[in-house]
Amino acid sequence: MDWALVGAVTTTPRAVVVDGVPLVVLRAAPDAKAVAFHDRCPHRLVPLSAGTFADGALQCPYHGWQFNAEGRCLIVPSNGPGANIPPRADLPKGPALREDAAGVWVRRADVHPPEPLELLSNVDPGLARAWHPVALLEELPTTARLLDQEFTLAETDGVVRAEPSPAAIQVRWGLVWLAPLEPLTGLFDDPDAEDAAYVGAWLPPARTGVSAGIVADNFLDVAHFPFVHAATFGAGEEHAVGPYAVETTAGGCRSVQEQWFDNPEDPGVAAGLRPARQRRRATYVHRAPFQLMLRLEELDAGAVKTILFFAQPESAASTRIYTKMLLHGIGGVADPPPGVVAREVAFEEAVLAEDLALQARMTVPGLPLRPGDELHVRADRLGIALRRSLMPYRTLT
Repeated sequence: MDWALVGAVTTTPRAVVVDGVPLVVLRAAPDAKAVAFHDRCPHRLVPLSAGTFADGALQCPYHGWQFNAEGRCLIVPSNGPGANIPPRADLPKGPALREDAAGVWVRRADVHPPEPLELLSNVDPGLARAWHPVALLEELPTTARLLDQEFTLAETDGVVRAEPSPAAIQVRWGLVWLAPLEPLTGLFDDPDAEDAAYVGAWLPPARTGVSAGIVADNFLDVAHFPFVHAATFGAGEEHAVGPYAVETTAGGCRSVQEQWFDNPEDPGVAAGLRPARQRRRATYVHRAPFQLMLRLEELDAGAVKTILFFAQPESAASTRIYTKMLLHGIGGVADPPPGVVAREVAFEEAVLAEDLALQARMTVPGLPLRPGDELHVRADRLGIALRRSLMPYRTLT
């Protein structure tokens, strides 16, 4: 049959699959003609069917890119108002549609799969040449899955062992780390030395269905805050991301950025000593493949929050996430009491839950490494550095 029936189409973006190809279909108005496009944003390939349609624009849920009914990109929020929009930001022309009493039909001859991607997946053999977290020390004895292989972990007389025996194993930050083959690089030296004296707390480990590479990319990304995290902290974040520098380090990268943020929890705000709008220094650290750190220094209030973030590539469709917080000066107290620590952990869990909810809608089974597979913009410098550092772990066929 030359035409495929997709049924009713409204102004709510709808995901459909025609001959194995995911499409998003919608109307710009209740009485407007239906339109269809490949169901992926050109930026980070997130399904546009997970977005919203309002005021004549289809908005991507990840970074707020907006597209009209012709597929023209109207805004890239991180570039700032009035900035030029790259031509590649427009959606490719979609398939022809027709309508009758049965609903909307898609012409099959116009439906073509997108170009294949060059991905780093969770089961790429090259990842065996790296350190990976496999369990909290307190979880031992246990069985952990890494790169689709099971390892039995146990501690005897203070020594942690794994079966089958890996090339290397060690304990760091309360985590058991394992390298199946000789690792290309070591664990990073961060957090900073002073963080060792800060109050620490682990979040319960979490799982996501996306690859560890996508998890790492999400952690380093600042442009998604106003859109993914609007319910927690993102509502007060700037949409535009200013220029920032990225330093290439051994097996990774580092970036220091100064940002404005709303800090109503600062006791100095209630006392009238400082405005709620304050400055912070954000230091991002990445060591390949999936070691990450964010150190947030409140330059006006003096508080410091360090977030250690590690991803374990368990299988093709599962990544385990470990998050540890190191806190200093939160609430105006050098060593935050248990109630404050519990509140900070709960807040960070809520932030992570927002990321996990979006990741549950993602469909690409790995992190694209080839530059042309995604459209990078100025705000993506850390993401580009991440992809470069992961290239040595990609097994080329």
